[in-house]
Amino acid sequence: MVRRVLALTSGRIAVTVLAVIALLAVLGPVLAPDDPLATSDNTLAGASFAHWLGTDYLGRDVLSRLLAGSRVSVLGSLEVALTALVAGAIPGILSVHLGRVFEWTTLRLADTLVALPFLLFAVAVIALLGNGITQAMLVTGALVSPLFYRVARAATLAVARSPYVEAALISGASVGWIVRRHVWVKVLPPLAVALAQTVGLGFVIVSSLTFLGIGVQPPAPTWGGLLAYDLGYLSHQPWAPLAPALLIMVAVWAGNQLADAIRDVSGEAGRALVNDRKARANRLGATGGAR
Repeated sequence: MVRRVLALTSGRIAVTVLAVIALLAVLGPVLAPDDPLATSDNTLAGASFAHWLGTDYLGRDVLSRLLAGSRVSVLGSLEVALTALVAGAIPGILSVHLGRVFEWTTLRLADTLVALPFLLFAVAVIALLGNGITQAMLVTGALVSPLFYRVARAATLAVARSPYVEAALISGASVGWIVRRHVWVKVLPPLAVALAQTVGLGFVIVSSLTFLGIGVQPPAPTWGGLLAYDLGYLSHQPWAPLAPALLIMVAVWAGNQLADAIRDVSGEAGRALVNDRKARANRLGATGGAR
């Protein structure tokens, strides 16, 4: 699947953008030209050689804070996506095989999580557990998990009544063996699409929560926090919100673009794409041989 995704132009672009953002998360604090927490008297300064994106209302270098805040945004997005994947996909697969009681319980739990008001529930849980980015992302991942539950359950139902699965059950195969041998291969492509989409959604969630001051302790820099600070000084720096907003938009776009690429190369569409390329290669080879 990875080769098929990278064979598409949109897939290569999405992977490249996400790789650059990941590098910013790893190397951002090292690449920052100044201390992102250091204040100065040079407040609300415009772009210059000393401060490429200017300074904020406390005289802190905006570029340094943007680079340092990449780590929180990227890690938070990954925590949301991976938490939702584990909390949703595993019960979704097992709900088809572990009987009606487990199925009914997980279905009702998924419906409950969907019905909960996202922001109010997140604020309430964070108030109990403490205002930390990990707590905020775990709660958010749990609220997003019904997406993976439904995707995994639908994909599992599609193969649960297939002849080879029924034959395996009759022969005494365990549920774990059936899931590993038959179900997981069918469930993986739609889960990969959902995971890529959720990574993009995670950037929006992290930025939204940090915009409201949830999940981080000031003055820790985050993309959403920078956006919130900049909106208070639009009369002095109307261009200031562009940098964090552009980073958020690019990250979300790359996640959605990767999800589209995975969807295009998986299943019947992926096999058709591979067959089409093989046919083109054979035609080109035949044309070259005839010459």
